[in-house]
Amino acid sequence: MPERTVTIGSRSGLHARPATAFVRAATEQAVPVTVSREGRTVDARSLLSVLALGAGHGDSVTLTAEGEG
Repeated sequence: MPERTVTIGSRSGLHARPATAFVRAATEQAVPVTVSREGRTVDARSLLSVLALGAGHGDSVTLTAEGEG
């Protein structure tokens, strides 16, 4: 299962607009994608779940894709 840890670069963090773009990109993938922060993992296709992570500027999140591709 591919995994990558990234740092949130947006000065305003992963708020509504960038989170919407992120969720849209995750939804377009052929495999399930999750995002984790501080031990909490959520479905990257759920805008409310992604926003609930509260990822701010400089925070690290881990993206994981399950399956081939």
